[in-house]
Amino acid sequence: MTILDSTLRDGAQGTGIAFSVEDKLAAVRLLDQLGVAYIEAGNPGSNPKDAEFFARARELPLSHARLVAFGSTRRKNIPPEEDGNLQSLATAGTPCCAVFGKCWKFHVDCVLETTYEENFRMIEESCRFLKERGKEVIFDGEHFFDGWKDDRDFALQALEAAARGGADMLCLCDTNGGAFPQEVSQIVTEVAGRFDLPVAVHFHDDCGMAVANSVVGVLAGASQVQGTLLGFGERCGNANLSAIIPDLQVKLGIPCIPQERLQLLSHGAKEMASIANLDLPDNMPYVGDNAFAHKAGMHADGVLKVPRSFEHVDPYLVGNTRRFPASEISGRAVVLERLRRAFPLLRLDSQEAKAVLEDLKRLEAQGYQFEGADASFELLARKRLRPFSPFFQLLYYHIYTDYSDGQDRGASATVKVRVGGETRLMAGEGNGPVNALDQALRKALEIFYPVLSQVKLTDYKVRVLDSKSATAARVRVLITSTCGAESYTTVGVSGDVVAASWKALEDSMEYLLLLTGAQSREETLD
Repeated sequence: MTILDSTLRDGAQGTGIAFSVEDKLAAVRLLDQLGVAYIEAGNPGSNPKDAEFFARARELPLSHARLVAFGSTRRKNIPPEEDGNLQSLATAGTPCCAVFGKCWKFHVDCVLETTYEENFRMIEESCRFLKERGKEVIFDGEHFFDGWKDDRDFALQALEAAARGGADMLCLCDTNGGAFPQEVSQIVTEVAGRFDLPVAVHFHDDCGMAVANSVVGVLAGASQVQGTLLGFGERCGNANLSAIIPDLQVKLGIPCIPQERLQLLSHGAKEMASIANLDLPDNMPYVGDNAFAHKAGMHADGVLKVPRSFEHVDPYLVGNTRRFPASEISGRAVVLERLRRAFPLLRLDSQEAKAVLEDLKRLEAQGYQFEGADASFELLARKRLRPFSPFFQLLYYHIYTDYSDGQDRGASATVKVRVGGETRLMAGEGNGPVNALDQALRKALEIFYPVLSQVKLTDYKVRVLDSKSATAARVRVLITSTCGAESYTTVGVSGDVVAASWKALEDSMEYLLLLTGAQSREETLD
């Protein structure tokens, strides 16, 4: 089994995705590190950015992957030697080219507007043109499954034309994403049995079937799966390789990537999401943060005793970790597991563990939510389980906003804090009261703790907890911060959105100081 990743071609067609040349080069290095066999990197003749990418990609020292340039067959009634698209494929500098052609009569009639014989010649001559120039050729049978259901013989003739032209692999594409597993199994079985060439499958997720269809396709005889690492792509996206790879390799014992690279999968998924400037969905199979999260006390207790009681695979195999989100329905076993990292000697039956659980339930009754705010939970536990010297103390803050003439003119804040035996009063401006408060707090604290200059707020969420109370309702604020590689979330609750934001900001600063091993000024004075 081989994997062809089309994140940089088909994935780039997804709404909201825009890769720079540097993004594409970083993605190639990442996919090569994962052990993907083929990386479909774009159409070198489509735009200047892709042309620049292919020129620079030739110099990448790839250890495993083969780059693939993608394009269409020659235009109708044009010799291959005169077709600019084919020329760009041949000169892209990649060892492999993927060329797509029509397998559905409907498209030949209504899109190409040519004869069926000319369509087959376009396929055959294009494949031969690239083969004669030393390329490995993958023929992508566009709309193959729809074409098969419309006219089986026509779809097969398109594949036969590619085979006559010297194609090395025949890819069956479900371009509209409408196929179901039972028909995929039947069609792939018949095609794989008819041709001596290896068969690939390429599915879209318009019916939510792309992963299932890919797995079924392999079981029916396909030897390559095409998709995108995170499943994004045009419309509803492509087959999600971060699920397909472990489905095949871990569950079915069918190797797709080198075994030692499989543990890089979760990290690689997060890196690709970062390159694409997307959030990796928490519930994504295998690689999401919640893929192995156990919130219910009974589930968590079972997993702690026998992991396979509530886990279908070991998260370690795909480089993920088991998580136990703390909440009001968690048992002491969950709380203890969360605390063991910081307090390895803590016992399940200890009064301390029980006290943390009671604190947790009391605060969640007030509106706090710790299952999505691990940093605030750890701070809560530390303050309960051992003497905790605060890094700073708020004396007061003032917020000033200016709204006049129908315009929001921003906000400013002053913050006075005590650190050790010293006080600092600082002011900051921002595009809102919370941003201004954040700026003022940083200025006040960076004098004592320069490491705080590294922390950045990446997300800010406000939720009204009781909509019936209208503007008097309590609100929950979640703030996600990062200090480079590490991201964490803190929470605050109050009837005042600024006060709730302050609590989340305070936890954010304190947690970073704990992470970096900063010493409290109070401890220094002692």
